[in-house]
Amino acid sequence: MSVFFYGCITMDGYLADKNHNLDWLYQTGAIEETGYESFYKSMDITIMGKRTFNEIKNIENIDSLYPTTKNYVFTHAESLSVREFIPINCDVVEYVKQIEKDKNIWIIGGNTILAPLLDNDMVDNIIIQIAPVLLGNGIPLFSQKEVLKRFYLKEVKKYGQFAELIYSKI
Repeated sequence: MSVFFYGCITMDGYLADKNHNLDWLYQTGAIEETGYESFYKSMDITIMGKRTFNEIKNIENIDSLYPTTKNYVFTHAESLSVREFIPINCDVVEYVKQIEKDKNIWIIGGNTILAPLLDNDMVDNIIIQIAPVLLGNGIPLFSQKEVLKRFYLKEVKKYGQFAELIYSKI
């Protein structure tokens, strides 16, 4: 099993603005300008929190957004408005531990899901695209405990206005 974080942040390290909006991202570029398609083809499972789900649930043709993966949303809700997304109400660390070892897991979105996995040394790869935007304030990507974590920089790519940094756990 490999756990991946793949996402885009601002140059000052924010996933979203202080109101959890992603307008800055939508106005910067398109997913077609990145290596998203080849990344997604290697994933078996997506895991996200409710805020991330709320951000994407109204996308046109949402059922085709993640068509080949099992898609889990960590939430207290018993059901979700999109049937392709499965609600999960438990500890994300314990849930990921029980996933089959041959699966690739994509952590989508925010630090609420990412931080506990980082705290438990369960994130194997971090792929960050950096948009040429400064927000000055917002929702940071990293909010794990203050413990040193080291990763190895494997590759740097440029996609349109985005820089992509590919890291692996040492």
